[in-house]
Formats: sequence, C-alpha cells, structure tokens
Amino acid sequence: MIIEPRTRGFICLTSHPSGCEENVKNQIEYIKSKGKIEGAKKVLVIGSSTGFGLASRITSAFGSDAATIGVFFDKPGTEGRPGSPGFYNTAAFEKEAHAAGLYAKSINGDAFSNEIKEEVINLIKEDLGQIDLVIYSLASPVRTHPVSGKRFKSVLKPIGGEFSNKTVDFHTGKVSEISIKPAEGDDIENTVTVMGGEDWKMWMDALKAENLLSEGATTVAYSYIGPSLTEAVYRKGTIGAAKDHLEATAFTISDDLKSIGGKAYVSVNKALVTQASSAIPVIPLYISLLFKVMKEKGIHEGCIEQIQRLYSERLYGGDIALDDKGRIRIDDWEMREDVQSEIAELWKTATSENLSEIGDLEGYSNDFFNLFGFKVEGVDYNADVNEVVKVPSIS
Repeated sequence: MIIEPRTRGFICLTSHPSGCEENVKNQIEYIKSKGKIEGAKKVLVIGSSTGFGLASRITSAFGSDAATIGVFFDKPGTEGRPGSPGFYNTAAFEKEAHAAGLYAKSINGDAFSNEIKEEVINLIKEDLGQIDLVIYSLASPVRTHPVSGKRFKSVLKPIGGEFSNKTVDFHTGKVSEISIKPAEGDDIENTVTVMGGEDWKMWMDALKAENLLSEGATTVAYSYIGPSLTEAVYRKGTIGAAKDHLEATAFTISDDLKSIGGKAYVSVNKALVTQASSAIPVIPLYISLLFKVMKEKGIHEGCIEQIQRLYSERLYGGDIALDDKGRIRIDDWEMREDVQSEIAELWKTATSENLSEIGDLEGYSNDFFNLFGFKVEGVDYNADVNEVVKVPSIS
C-alpha cells in the first residue's frame, strides 16, 4: 500500500515502515561514525522502540557491540493498516543488529506487568546470564498496577492554580494563548503512580532477586527539568511531581545495589520532539525557539546525539559530573545562560506572523513527522510498501 501521514492533533495515526527503517539506519551510521565506546556488553532497555530508549539501544549495540534485549509495547501492521512506528523501528534495529553479528531480541508487551517482567527474566537466564546496564525509558500515559490491578492515568496539569501562556499549533504555525486548569483530586498521585519511579524499582528488585545483575551493574532512567518558561506546566506540575519521585527512587535503588557495587542514575536530557512532548501545551513553542537558537550556536542535538554524548562522555567517559542533586545533566547545553536568555527574549515577541523567522517551526514539524517515518530523506513515499513487517525475534 501507499502510506501517507494522517494526523489528529499531536498524534500521527499512520507510520511508514521504510521511513522508520531509514531513520534507524541513519542513527546507526551516526553511532558508528563516532567510534567505539568502552561500555556495557549486556544491556536491557525498557521502553526501547522510540526516542531516547531506541537511541540507547542503538548506542549500546553499535557503539559498544553490546547484546541487547528491548522491551516495548507497539502494534504490528496488519493488512491495510500500518503498525505503530516503534514496531517498525524495532524490526529495523534487529535486522541491522543481526546483520552486524550482534545479539538482539525483543519482547512486545506491557512493561508494567508482572508477566512481561517474568518473560524478560527468563530470556536473560536463557541467553545472557546477567545484565550490565538497564535503561529505563518508559513514557506511557496509563499504567495498570501489577499488584492492585487498578488502572491509573497521568495528567498534564499545573499544581496550585490555573496556568496561562503561549503555545503553538505546530501544524499550522498559529500562536495562541492557552489556559490549563490545575490538578485536583487524585491527579498528582495518579500521575506519580504512572510516571514516577515505582515501576523502575520493581524491575530492578526483580532482576536483583534472580541474580541477573552483574557486579557493578548500572541503571539509568531519563528525566527532564527545563526552563522557568515551562516549569508551571512541567517541572512544577503533575509531571514534575512524577519526575521528583523518579529521581528520589534512584537513591533507593543505589542503596539496594550496594551489595553488588551497582549504581542507579537519573539523566536529565534535553527537550526534544517526542510523541510525549508534543502532547504538552507550551512545549512545542519552546522547542521551536530552542532549536533555532541551538542550531545557530552549533550545539543542537537530537536523541541519538544526546545519548551518544551521555555514553561517551559521562557514563563511560571517566567524569560522570553529577549535579548537586546527584543527577547527570546532559541538558547542559540547553540550559546554558546564553541559550535561555535568547529564548526568553524571543518568547516575548513570538506571534503566528513571525514564528517562522524567529523559531524553527519547520525543524519541529520535520522531527515530528520523522518519528512516524515521514519526511525522511531518501525514501520514496509514492512507492508501494509492505505494511506487514516482522520483528525477527518475535516472529
């Protein structure tokens, strides 16, 4: 079939298998171009099919020749209906990894569930024995708790009062004012339950209990802080409460791993176009201005560049450089004073009429469509493509 992008708000309803494959190949080539990283050799990536999780899997495999197990939750394509981009990404990754002689297996299912944890545990026992690095990169809006069976849903809301500021519809370029009602009832607790550190700790507890973590094993979860412009809806909102919990959990996990000389870290990453960030009001406008400023300064990074730098300079570069709260700050270039002061000035003047000049709305839009395999250079979108693609280790 010929697959075209169909959007609804911040979601693209279709994805292109050839575009997704080309995206994965491009990321692999970038990692290979940067040289080898003396990193972990057996890696588990929880949330491995898109964004930072996919970049982590690619960096581990093609930067350090690591054997990787990826856990993801995506829909395969069926006849006449494209699958989700994460499924196509995973299929492409495994294809390339196997061609390079690398071990790569994937498990598709709900990472929050006990069943998927058990499946992963059994696979590690059978194939790898122990794991050196666990990357935790889940970004789900809902979670069914494995103990209570209760379904929790996260919300994007400020805490304490209504929030109003500018945002942009990145499809049309229209800048407008948006107001978001504050959290109420169980909103904060529910968001923390979904996006906080409880599940990360459950994973690490389960792996340690089965003696599946090697001596000195490391685990890393991803977080975001951002500037004062976005903090009311992000870092000081319901999501921020979840990130606070995630970051606190790193210390608890580190204490648990002391017996094997292990360590848990939270890496605070740069603002990037992801399926999750596109859903957060205000963030698309901020990112379009951020991209413009960082590209002009020659310090712009996408997911793969961020994670390559995290691995090569911090995790395995000899100086992990933690901040005063024990976090890795790979958002350091984004948060530079000169970058943020320029964005703050541009923000004041941003309108529908001038955003294409003062911001990088085109870059934002291209990155968004790239997530789904569209607008990728070298792909013939007029050609028929097979929407039914198999992940080798699953099929």
